[in-house]
Amino acid sequence: MSRELDALTASTLKYLREHWWDDSFAKFLVEVLQPKPGCRILDVGCGPGTAGFSLAARGVRDVTIVGVDLALDKLTTIAARRPERLRLACAAGDAAALPFACRSFDSTFCVAVLQHANRISEPVHEFARVTRPGGRILVVEPDNSARYWFSSVESGMQAFEIGSRFYNAVALSRGDTTDPAIGPKLPQIFAQHGIQPLTVQMFPVSVARIGNPPWEIWENRLEMARQATQAARDEAIRRLGIECRQVLERYAEEATVAGRALVEIQSTLLFATAGKRLPE
Repeated sequence: MSRELDALTASTLKYLREHWWDDSFAKFLVEVLQPKPGCRILDVGCGPGTAGFSLAARGVRDVTIVGVDLALDKLTTIAARRPERLRLACAAGDAAALPFACRSFDSTFCVAVLQHANRISEPVHEFARVTRPGGRILVVEPDNSARYWFSSVESGMQAFEIGSRFYNAVALSRGDTTDPAIGPKLPQIFAQHGIQPLTVQMFPVSVARIGNPPWEIWENRLEMARQATQAARDEAIRRLGIECRQVLERYAEEATVAGRALVEIQSTLLFATAGKRLPE
């Protein structure tokens, strides 16, 4: 899969739905969820409705997709764009306390949601609760602890090292105790909540750049560091953020000098775990 990725702007793959969803992933979703006319599918953390529109593009018809998300502005986008012969509904709610009755859905899925959850067991329990026995459950999450980064410029390697420390410190200061390696742990977590693991498929998420990236990328890297530094309440974290931005500025300068000789490679893995809801 060809995906957008920038390890110098965050400690997680937080824009998965917005930037990385392509037709091959939509095809995979159809293969796993096996939607049939009349079935109900729950999309947890639905965002602007990417899943529903991509399934419609794959020819899925006469299915109801219910999206739930905490971001109300994204839900209004769904309401304004309804594909033909695919019923879309949406609700505001938390993955750890879904506002639906038990066994309400034929299948449930989420993409890059649990990487932001401090207590993974709660949303997985909810997925099992709202899915009928025998229904499919699909969870797709990265392993943020195993991100690969290479730059042919030494300051680029330094930028990744200090950036990782900085953004992790920012997350911890906000009470974020999420497990960065959640992706490969999903089958075990499924089994603990009445979900029989069926398959695990890994999707490589990577990008390789030859030559100095466009200035928009540098602007985004510097702006993300600036915003995170400004928001930090701890003086030690602010100092780390200032150092991070300084290294980024030096990296941008050295990358400009390197020109076409610059090489950037970054990669991680998504783990797509499919399971079946067991009888209670």
